[in-house]
Amino acid sequence: TVYTQLPKYNENRTYTRKKLKLITMQQYQQILAITPAASPIYIPIQIAFNTGMRRGEVCGLQWDCVDFNERTITIKRNLQQYGKNDWKIETPKSQAGYRTIVIGQTLIDILKAHKKHQMEERLRYGQYYYDSNFVCTKENGKPVLPNSIKYYCSQIQKKLSFPFSFHSLRHTHATMLLENGAKMKDIQARLGHAKITTTMDTYSHVTRKMQNETADIFEKMMRRNQNNG
Repeated sequence: TVYTQLPKYNENRTYTRKKLKLITMQQYQQILAITPAASPIYIPIQIAFNTGMRRGEVCGLQWDCVDFNERTITIKRNLQQYGKNDWKIETPKSQAGYRTIVIGQTLIDILKAHKKHQMEERLRYGQYYYDSNFVCTKENGKPVLPNSIKYYCSQIQKKLSFPFSFHSLRHTHATMLLENGAKMKDIQARLGHAKITTTMDTYSHVTRKMQNETADIFEKMMRRNQNNG
């Protein structure tokens, strides 16, 4: 007798809004309200919310990869932290991780102001400034590290009492794009997913609104045909 083993339904693959810790636009405004521009987490939050970039990609971003004229950010570095102060720059985990994404005027303006501020800090600190080309730095020029981002986000979650992690920004970015008509394939490219199934598994069930709209489109078509019949 040949027994067929049915694949088990993997409950963990079901991502809910709760599991992804998605935030609303109003909650994002609440986060910004308690995160002044001088805070080391301010620029990382703005970048992640506006691009969907991963934490290591945000920390590893350098100015040579920000093109204000073309309005793009190119991702080719990933900063990984090992222990308290040990870190190194690595390449993206997959070929899909190397990507260039188009950014909007909101983020461009924020980054331009930040770059100017960095130059002022460099002058203010003089020889004590940590000279690097990182976009996300503390006042003394040292890069903002992944563990420090994790700490700041846990503080934000405590203060505001809603589920939040830095990864929430990536998931929220993708979900908002999907709900406002962006194509799954474009979101896959923007997020740097190697397979579209990853994007679909993570976000398709989240967008219940889209499923309803799809059913409504078909329903309207059916009714039109019935009325014309």
